[in-house]
Amino acid sequence: MALGLGSCGTQSQADTGGDAETIPSLPVTRLAARDTVLTHDYVADIQAVRNVEIRARVPGFLEQIYVDEGQAVKKGQALFRINDAEYKTRLARARAMLSNAQAQARVASLELDRVRMLTEKNIITKTELDVAEAKLSAAHSSIEEARSAAANAALQLSYTLIRAPFDGIVNREPLKVGSLIADGTLLTTVSDTRDLFAYFNVSEAEYLEYVKTRAQDVVGASAVRLLLADGSLYSPPGTIESVDGQFQASTGSIAFRARFANPRQLLKHGATGKVRLGNAVSDALLVPQKAVFEQQDKNYVYVVDTQGVVHQKNFEPQARLDAFYVVKSGLKAGEQVVCEGIQDLRDGARITARPVALSSMLVAAE
Repeated sequence: MALGLGSCGTQSQADTGGDAETIPSLPVTRLAARDTVLTHDYVADIQAVRNVEIRARVPGFLEQIYVDEGQAVKKGQALFRINDAEYKTRLARARAMLSNAQAQARVASLELDRVRMLTEKNIITKTELDVAEAKLSAAHSSIEEARSAAANAALQLSYTLIRAPFDGIVNREPLKVGSLIADGTLLTTVSDTRDLFAYFNVSEAEYLEYVKTRAQDVVGASAVRLLLADGSLYSPPGTIESVDGQFQASTGSIAFRARFANPRQLLKHGATGKVRLGNAVSDALLVPQKAVFEQQDKNYVYVVDTQGVVHQKNFEPQARLDAFYVVKSGLKAGEQVVCEGIQDLRDGARITARPVALSSMLVAAE
């Protein structure tokens, strides 16, 4: 009997030791409300501040191309030349016609002086004077017409040399030297990429968040960042310059425009990316994403009571940050939730809580 009791005691101790070993020690954090900045990412349409099509304004043969594709140009720099022989001939003809009109006006002026003198001596009638004055007036009109034609011919000649409208980058040149071009033919485009615009659409609710953030004047809350196509964060940050005056009826969103400086010429017209907009939220309750699991499209956490027993609890998130959820409802400040190791937990299980400060997790996420 003594041996039996001894073996039972040993077995009981072994069982107790085994139960103690099965109680996991898991990190637990206490939820607390704090001011934070929510970020939202929006698909952006990136455009150069100025992106202008360069088109021919007169027809002719493309005689020379002065710049290559992708080359930086200055305002007024020559880009293309169209054969100008025909336009020089037109200008010379127009100037000759102007000279002829001026000579005719001189003749008419002399004739008027002669007729006026004869009229004063009553040698000829006043009607002859009226005719001479009309001829001089017609001659002056011919001068104006000829001068206009000469100016137009000079303008047409100037269009044969195509210059850059501003400092920028020359894009693709679809035509080569010798091509016959018509009036309006696209020769290239020039982009001013020193600054770029990012256009993106914001929902009405998020627009109201943005307006409230600006009203609170929270430092850094209205910062605008740009995520490039490879996921990297572009620097420097941008600023929102304008917001449309109405919501789009089809989508319920409103258009924003942000400006980004481009000192390294990394951004190009037509690039893709996402704008990250920050909005301040007061007394936000944050839950680590590692503490959350989903069941049937609902979000749950394990809340730990004072006895170390975990209870599955549903909550509704308001937004998602990099490593946290912002709680909309279902949880409250002061509750303790399991941060990691929730894969093997079950409702009602007992754990040994290992406290972890939420602030340290926020610093690690940053």
